[in-house]
Amino acid sequence: MSLVRVHNFSISLDGFGAGEGQTLEAPFGHAGHRLMSWAFETRTFREMGIHGETEGSRGVDEAFASNWGPGIGAEIMGRNKFGPQRGPWADHEWQGWWGDDPVFHTPVVVLTHHPRPVLEMKGGTTFHFVDAEPTEALALARELADGGDVRIGGGVATVRQFLAAT
Repeated sequence: MSLVRVHNFSISLDGFGAGEGQTLEAPFGHAGHRLMSWAFETRTFREMGIHGETEGSRGVDEAFASNWGPGIGAEIMGRNKFGPQRGPWADHEWQGWWGDDPVFHTPVVVLTHHPRPVLEMKGGTTFHFVDAEPTEALALARELADGGDVRIGGGVATVRQFLAAT
């Protein structure tokens, strides 16, 4: 059976994965990119095209970051990781923070109380918006992963839900 993994998910020492006040201009709220700054300099993240470069660090941070993708067949994320909108979708044009070719290149299950149609993107990323309990979402993600592992991508509430369900 596939594994369920949390990779390259940063939290502050007091348990926060983002700051207050998440907006389109501030995806991590008032915390800015401080929680993820360790990753942005790694070769793995730079090869994803986040900075438009291919060179990056090769130290301990890279060793950790490079485990992000191998073996992953699907991801589960909370709606706040997908975007800053709350409540019913006011803007179905929003396709996530990552542009036309999101970094996942796998199916992604987005947990939301406001499902919307499946969103197919370049590179093999397909977002599935579901209102489901963790066990149901995990069953769907495992089916979509086709034998690959399932990464729980965040945010903090989503990771906690899955830890509590196991």
